[in-house]
Amino acid sequence: MYGDEATVRKILTELGDTWAVVGLSNNRQRAAYGVAEVLQRFGKRVVPVHPKAETVHGEQGYASLADIPFDVDVVDVFVNSDLAGPVADAAVAKGADAVWFQLGVVDEAAYGRTRDAGLEMVMDRCPAIEIPRLG
Repeated sequence: MYGDEATVRKILTELGDTWAVVGLSNNRQRAAYGVAEVLQRFGKRVVPVHPKAETVHGEQGYASLADIPFDVDVVDVFVNSDLAGPVADAAVAKGADAVWFQLGVVDEAAYGRTRDAGLEMVMDRCPAIEIPRLG
């Protein structure tokens, strides 16, 4: 398991409310769209990061993490595992406090690099499943 219950709770309740969601677009069929909606319901500011830089759920989108002109607390990653490592590295460079790899997104080397850089990290879990459990 990549991210124990204490880490999950810390990311969801203590590390801040600005979440960059990498892979979020206006495609309602994609998991990122629904997860972002849940995060917003629980008080998170969701910032879409997608090459199209679309506005999603009322928030301006950006083509990359580096393009976001403000601080980001958590980077939530909805890309294939093969592409996730560079996103985690960009999250470290951006100064995020945590990285969250969604269900099915696994890159053990990126997990190690991100933790070694001092960030909290969860991998292969979904915040939309975890946040309601916190009560």
